[in-house]
Amino acid sequence: LAERLRGLRRLGAEGVVLQRFTHAFAATPPEVFLRNTLVAQLGAAAIVVGYDVTFGKGRRGTPELLREMAPGLGIEVGVVEAIGAGSAKVSSSAIRRALAAGDVAQAATLLGHPHRVFGRVRVGDRRGTTIGFPTANILPRGGMLPPDGVYAVRVRIEGEEALRPAVANIGTNPTFGGVGRRLEAHLLEFAGDLYGKSIAVSFVERLRGEVRFSSVDALVTQIQADAAAARGLLVEAS
Repeated sequence: LAERLRGLRRLGAEGVVLQRFTHAFAATPPEVFLRNTLVAQLGAAAIVVGYDVTFGKGRRGTPELLREMAPGLGIEVGVVEAIGAGSAKVSSSAIRRALAAGDVAQAATLLGHPHRVFGRVRVGDRRGTTIGFPTANILPRGGMLPPDGVYAVRVRIEGEEALRPAVANIGTNPTFGGVGRRLEAHLLEFAGDLYGKSIAVSFVERLRGEVRFSSVDALVTQIQADAAAARGLLVEAS
Protein backbone atom coordinates (compact mmCIF):
# COMPACT_ATOMS: atom_id res chain seq x y z
CA LEU A 1 0.00 0.00 0.00
CA ALA A 2 2.77 2.45 0.90
CA GLU A 3 4.46 1.85 -2.47
CA ARG A 4 1.17 2.35 -4.34
CA LEU A 5 0.61 5.63 -2.53
CA ARG A 6 4.15 6.79 -3.35
CA GLY A 7 3.59 5.88 -6.99
CA LEU A 8 0.31 7.80 -7.14
CA ARG A 9 1.96 10.80 -5.53
CA ARG A 10 4.78 10.72 -8.09
CA LEU A 11 2.17 10.70 -10.85
CA GLY A 12 0.51 13.82 -9.47
CA ALA A 13 -2.43 12.52 -7.43
CA GLU A 14 -3.58 15.20 -4.98
CA GLY A 15 -5.66 12.86 -2.85
CA VAL A 16 -6.37 9.17 -2.37
CA VAL A 17 -9.44 7.65 -0.73
CA LEU A 18 -8.95 4.27 0.96
CA GLN A 19 -12.06 2.10 1.32
CA ARG A 20 -11.98 -0.95 3.58
CA PHE A 21 -13.29 -3.91 1.57
CA THR A 22 -15.76 -5.40 4.05
CA HIS A 23 -18.44 -8.02 3.28
CA ALA A 24 -21.09 -5.28 3.46
CA PHE A 25 -19.19 -3.06 1.05
CA ALA A 26 -18.59 -5.99 -1.33
CA ALA A 27 -22.35 -6.59 -1.42
CA THR A 28 -23.05 -3.05 -2.67
CA PRO A 29 -24.73 -3.08 -6.11
CA PRO A 30 -22.66 -1.19 -8.70
CA GLU A 31 -25.47 1.31 -9.34
CA VAL A 32 -25.60 2.21 -5.63
CA PHE A 33 -21.80 2.51 -5.46
CA LEU A 34 -21.81 4.90 -8.40
CA ARG A 35 -24.63 7.10 -7.10
CA ASN A 36 -23.88 7.14 -3.38
CA THR A 37 -20.11 6.73 -3.09
CA LEU A 38 -18.56 8.13 -6.25
CA VAL A 39 -21.01 10.91 -7.09
CA ALA A 40 -22.83 11.88 -3.86
CA GLN A 41 -19.97 11.38 -1.38
CA LEU A 42 -16.88 12.07 -3.50
CA GLY A 43 -18.45 14.51 -5.93
CA ALA A 44 -17.00 12.79 -8.99
CA ALA A 45 -17.30 14.79 -12.21
CA ALA A 46 -15.40 12.26 -14.32
CA ILE A 47 -14.53 8.59 -13.83
CA VAL A 48 -11.67 6.83 -15.62
CA VAL A 49 -11.39 3.04 -15.56
CA GLY A 50 -9.52 0.25 -17.27
CA TYR A 51 -11.17 -1.56 -20.18
CA ASP A 52 -11.70 -4.78 -18.20
CA VAL A 53 -12.70 -3.33 -14.83
CA THR A 54 -15.53 -4.93 -12.84
CA PHE A 55 -16.97 -3.61 -9.59
CA GLY A 56 -19.96 -3.96 -7.30
CA LYS A 57 -21.94 -6.99 -6.22
CA GLY A 58 -21.55 -9.89 -8.62
CA ARG A 59 -18.95 -7.85 -10.56
CA ARG A 60 -21.83 -6.39 -12.57
CA GLY A 61 -20.20 -2.99 -12.79
CA THR A 62 -18.48 -2.60 -16.15
CA PRO A 63 -17.39 0.24 -18.45
CA GLU A 64 -20.62 -0.33 -20.38
CA LEU A 65 -22.71 0.22 -17.23
CA LEU A 66 -20.74 3.37 -16.48
CA ARG A 67 -21.44 4.74 -19.93
CA GLU A 68 -25.15 3.91 -19.62
CA MET A 69 -25.51 5.69 -16.27
CA ALA A 70 -23.22 8.65 -17.04
CA PRO A 71 -25.86 11.00 -18.58
CA GLY A 72 -28.23 10.57 -15.63
CA LEU A 73 -25.45 11.15 -13.11
CA GLY A 74 -23.98 14.12 -14.95
CA ILE A 75 -20.49 12.62 -15.20
CA GLU A 76 -17.96 11.94 -17.92
CA VAL A 77 -16.51 8.45 -18.40
CA GLY A 78 -13.09 7.58 -19.78
CA VAL A 79 -11.90 4.05 -20.54
CA VAL A 80 -8.21 3.17 -20.82
CA GLU A 81 -7.66 0.41 -23.37
CA ALA A 82 -5.17 -2.44 -22.95
CA ILE A 83 -1.52 -1.40 -22.77
CA GLY A 84 1.18 -3.58 -24.30
CA ALA A 85 4.85 -4.09 -23.50
CA GLY A 86 6.32 -5.75 -26.56
CA SER A 87 4.16 -8.78 -27.28
CA ALA A 88 2.79 -8.92 -23.73
CA LYS A 89 -0.33 -7.24 -22.37
CA VAL A 90 0.27 -5.30 -19.17
CA SER A 91 -1.86 -6.56 -16.29
CA SER A 92 -1.44 -7.31 -12.60
CA SER A 93 -2.00 -11.01 -13.36
CA ALA A 94 0.79 -11.05 -15.94
CA ILE A 95 3.13 -9.31 -13.50
CA ARG A 96 2.35 -11.82 -10.75
CA ARG A 97 2.91 -14.72 -13.15
CA ALA A 98 6.31 -13.33 -14.16
CA LEU A 99 7.35 -12.88 -10.52
CA ALA A 100 6.11 -16.35 -9.58
CA ALA A 101 8.30 -17.77 -12.37
CA GLY A 102 11.33 -15.78 -11.20
CA ASP A 103 11.34 -13.70 -14.38
CA VAL A 104 11.99 -10.41 -12.65
CA ALA A 105 13.25 -8.83 -15.87
CA GLN A 106 9.89 -9.44 -17.56
CA ALA A 107 8.08 -8.15 -14.47
CA ALA A 108 10.13 -4.96 -14.72
CA THR A 109 9.18 -4.57 -18.39
CA LEU A 110 5.49 -4.86 -17.50
CA LEU A 111 5.71 -2.61 -14.44
CA GLY A 112 7.85 0.05 -16.09
CA HIS A 113 10.36 -0.27 -13.24
CA PRO A 114 11.96 -3.14 -11.28
CA HIS A 115 9.77 -4.96 -8.78
CA ARG A 116 10.56 -3.67 -5.29
CA VAL A 117 10.31 -5.19 -1.84
CA PHE A 118 10.60 -3.06 1.28
CA GLY A 119 11.78 -4.16 4.69
CA ARG A 120 13.82 -3.49 7.78
CA VAL A 121 17.29 -4.95 8.35
CA ARG A 122 17.39 -7.24 11.36
CA VAL A 123 20.13 -9.21 13.09
CA GLY A 124 20.61 -12.60 11.44
CA ASP A 125 23.06 -15.45 11.95
CA ARG A 126 26.01 -13.17 10.99
CA ARG A 127 27.34 -16.16 9.06
CA GLY A 128 27.99 -14.06 5.97
CA THR A 129 30.53 -11.95 7.83
CA THR A 130 32.52 -15.05 8.81
CA ILE A 131 32.89 -16.14 5.17
CA GLY A 132 33.69 -12.67 3.81
CA PHE A 133 30.26 -11.73 2.46
CA PRO A 134 28.27 -9.78 5.06
CA THR A 135 24.58 -9.63 4.24
CA ALA A 136 21.63 -7.50 5.29
CA ASN A 137 18.97 -9.83 6.66
CA ILE A 138 15.71 -8.18 5.58
CA LEU A 139 12.27 -8.62 7.11
CA PRO A 140 9.91 -7.76 4.21
CA ARG A 141 6.87 -5.60 4.94
CA GLY A 142 4.57 -7.17 2.39
CA GLY A 143 5.16 -7.41 -1.33
CA MET A 144 5.57 -10.54 -3.43
CA LEU A 145 8.91 -12.31 -3.16
CA PRO A 146 10.15 -14.12 -6.29
CA PRO A 147 11.06 -17.84 -6.01
CA ASP A 148 14.08 -18.98 -4.03
CA GLY A 149 17.35 -18.21 -5.74
CA VAL A 150 20.02 -15.58 -6.28
CA TYR A 151 19.27 -12.21 -7.90
CA ALA A 152 21.11 -9.13 -9.08
CA VAL A 153 19.39 -6.28 -7.24
CA ARG A 154 19.72 -2.61 -6.43
CA VAL A 155 19.24 -1.43 -2.87
CA ARG A 156 18.12 1.96 -1.60
CA ILE A 157 18.99 2.61 2.05
CA GLU A 158 16.71 4.70 4.22
CA GLY A 159 17.72 8.36 3.97
CA GLU A 160 19.68 7.92 0.72
CA GLU A 161 18.74 8.66 -2.86
CA ALA A 162 21.43 6.50 -4.48
CA LEU A 163 20.74 2.92 -5.56
CA ARG A 164 23.52 0.57 -4.47
CA PRO A 165 24.38 -2.58 -6.49
CA ALA A 166 23.91 -5.84 -4.58
CA VAL A 167 23.39 -9.57 -4.91
CA ALA A 168 20.44 -11.03 -3.01
CA ASN A 169 19.50 -14.52 -1.92
CA ILE A 170 15.99 -15.74 -1.21
CA GLY A 171 15.74 -19.12 0.46
CA THR A 172 16.47 -21.27 3.48
CA ASN A 173 20.28 -21.59 3.39
CA PRO A 174 20.25 -25.37 2.78
CA THR A 175 24.07 -25.59 2.97
CA PHE A 176 23.77 -24.76 6.68
CA GLY A 177 20.87 -27.06 7.42
CA GLY A 178 18.00 -24.84 6.31
CA VAL A 179 16.10 -22.19 8.24
CA GLY A 180 12.93 -20.22 7.67
CA ARG A 181 12.69 -18.57 4.28
CA ARG A 182 14.51 -15.25 4.27
CA LEU A 183 15.74 -12.43 2.05
CA GLU A 184 19.39 -11.43 2.37
CA ALA A 185 21.37 -8.90 0.35
CA HIS A 186 25.13 -8.42 0.05
CA LEU A 187 25.89 -4.86 -1.04
CA LEU A 188 28.80 -4.85 -3.48
CA GLU A 189 30.19 -1.43 -2.69
CA PHE A 190 29.29 -0.69 0.90
CA ALA A 191 30.86 -0.81 4.34
CA GLY A 192 28.75 0.18 7.32
CA ASP A 193 26.03 -0.76 9.77
CA LEU A 194 22.54 -1.32 8.35
CA TYR A 195 20.85 -2.85 11.39
CA GLY A 196 17.43 -1.34 12.03
CA LYS A 197 17.34 0.63 8.79
CA SER A 198 14.56 0.37 6.22
CA ILE A 199 15.70 -0.52 2.73
CA ALA A 200 14.12 -1.12 -0.66
CA VAL A 201 15.32 -4.03 -2.80
CA SER A 202 14.75 -3.71 -6.57
CA PHE A 203 15.04 -7.00 -8.49
CA VAL A 204 16.92 -6.68 -11.79
CA GLU A 205 17.84 -10.21 -12.95
CA ARG A 206 17.65 -13.78 -11.65
CA LEU A 207 21.12 -15.34 -11.62
CA ARG A 208 20.38 -18.91 -10.49
CA GLY A 209 18.25 -21.10 -8.26
CA GLU A 210 19.06 -22.00 -4.68
CA VAL A 211 21.60 -24.83 -4.32
CA ARG A 212 22.83 -26.92 -1.39
CA PHE A 213 26.64 -26.97 -1.55
CA SER A 214 28.84 -29.79 -0.30
CA SER A 215 31.17 -27.45 1.60
CA VAL A 216 31.54 -23.86 2.75
CA ASP A 217 34.45 -23.41 0.32
CA ALA A 218 32.21 -24.41 -2.59
CA LEU A 219 29.58 -21.95 -1.38
CA VAL A 220 32.13 -19.12 -1.14
CA THR A 221 33.37 -19.84 -4.67
CA GLN A 222 29.81 -19.63 -6.00
CA ILE A 223 29.07 -16.44 -4.06
CA GLN A 224 32.17 -14.87 -5.62
CA ALA A 225 30.85 -15.84 -9.06
CA ASP A 226 27.39 -14.48 -8.20
CA ALA A 227 28.87 -11.18 -7.02
CA ALA A 228 30.92 -10.89 -10.22
CA ALA A 229 27.85 -11.59 -12.35
CA ALA A 230 25.80 -9.01 -10.45
CA ARG A 231 28.60 -6.45 -10.75
CA GLY A 232 28.73 -7.04 -14.49
CA LEU A 233 24.98 -6.45 -14.80
CA LEU A 234 24.66 -3.52 -12.43
CA VAL A 235 27.97 -1.65 -12.43
CA GLU A 236 30.09 -2.39 -15.48
CA ALA A 237 27.13 -2.30 -17.88
CA SER A 238 25.83 1.05 -16.56
